[in-house]
Amino acid sequence: MNMLSIHNPATGEEITTLPADDATSVAAKYEAARAAQPLWAQRPLAQRRRCIEDFRAGVVRDLEHLARVMTQETGKPIRMSRNELNGLLPRIDFFLAQTERATAAETVYDQDGMREQIQHEPLGVVANISAWNYPWFVGCNVILPALLTGNAVLYKPSEYATLTGQEIARLLHEAGVPRDVMACLVGAGEVGAALLAQPVDGVFFTGSHATGKRIAETVGARFVKLQLELGGKDPTYVCEDADPKAAAESLADGAMYNTGQSCCSVERIYVHEKIHDDFVRHFVETVRGFRRGDPMHEDTYIGAITRAPQLDVLELQVADAQAKGADLLVGGRKGAGPGNWYEPTVLAKVDHTMEIMREESFGPVIGIQKVAGDDEAVRLMNDTRYGLTAGVYTRDESRARRLLAQVHAGSVYWNCCDRVSPRLPWSGVGDSGVGLTLSTYGIQTFTRPKAWHLRQG
Repeated sequence: MNMLSIHNPATGEEITTLPADDATSVAAKYEAARAAQPLWAQRPLAQRRRCIEDFRAGVVRDLEHLARVMTQETGKPIRMSRNELNGLLPRIDFFLAQTERATAAETVYDQDGMREQIQHEPLGVVANISAWNYPWFVGCNVILPALLTGNAVLYKPSEYATLTGQEIARLLHEAGVPRDVMACLVGAGEVGAALLAQPVDGVFFTGSHATGKRIAETVGARFVKLQLELGGKDPTYVCEDADPKAAAESLADGAMYNTGQSCCSVERIYVHEKIHDDFVRHFVETVRGFRRGDPMHEDTYIGAITRAPQLDVLELQVADAQAKGADLLVGGRKGAGPGNWYEPTVLAKVDHTMEIMREESFGPVIGIQKVAGDDEAVRLMNDTRYGLTAGVYTRDESRARRLLAQVHAGSVYWNCCDRVSPRLPWSGVGDSGVGLTLSTYGIQTFTRPKAWHLRQG
């Protein structure tokens, strides 16, 4: 039997080992899900809602335990683990409140004995290959609306957040969702590949661009629903009329929160030359105040890097920037001792010849570039193959709207950053992916619209 070893990234110690799925067990779980899904879809929405309501109650009841499990296996600071779980609750409430309206039959024509309707049917069996950085957010963005709309879910959490994935499944099963309707798969890439080999009706993936591209190549010819959220190189422009201290404090948090391991972390900052020096000074002061240490400590802000290979990516990006003329203002080194640690790092005098301004960092590293004005800022913000989020800091809303309308991104921010709302669609352009989750569109994405032509006899 294959086994999956789970390690604590803050210490390097093994937490546990789990029996892993293989091609045979994945196929069996798929067949069971296919058989169970029609009965689940036939349940009244009120019954499916009650299961998710009970799941929500379980999250509240077990919140401290769930937070500690997540921190132990991902290295996320414990306060941020609690924040993720508390932030999940309004997302659950949104799905509970909006599913009936989002999927209600809509009469679009009724005249002379002919009635036309749009009805929403579940896709069937969907595959959810999820991420480790926000395992509750990312997993439940798919799992909950999929279940509420009558689908079965084959859920493979990241191998770096498997224990959390099993907790999600446990609470759903305890809440009344049948085990065959919501199956959790254990394993790494080979288990994901085995899942994609099944004739599922939709594939929902959050992760790297390279893996997303392989998934698209694997399932593209099958013409099933495909959603890929592949990260970004998210830029923010700070205009000369912004408060440099307030903007610096906000963007330092946006760049370093969750140790910079957020899909919408601020990864590039452009600052108008008139306030550049003041902004950088306040930014560095803020970063120097971030405490790095044991993720279980209440005052820790910078935790461990979840995946050890990412340390090499960060080290190479910083070395490349310095070799090409960047100034290292703070950080820039791996942490000493066991575990996966990297110092919060700020680079100035950067430009787009450097990897730090072009390729996703996914760690506590940021480059700050001086710009002469709006036109240069917009040109640089769009000089990327990614398009997940982008922001502008200015006192002038009309200016922000004008600039952000020119930026290619799925989400845009005025005087804020690193923010996701259940009421708004979460999507990207370019190499940030295709499809969406969240909002009422992210509920409907788990359904197939059927057109009804009804003539009175």
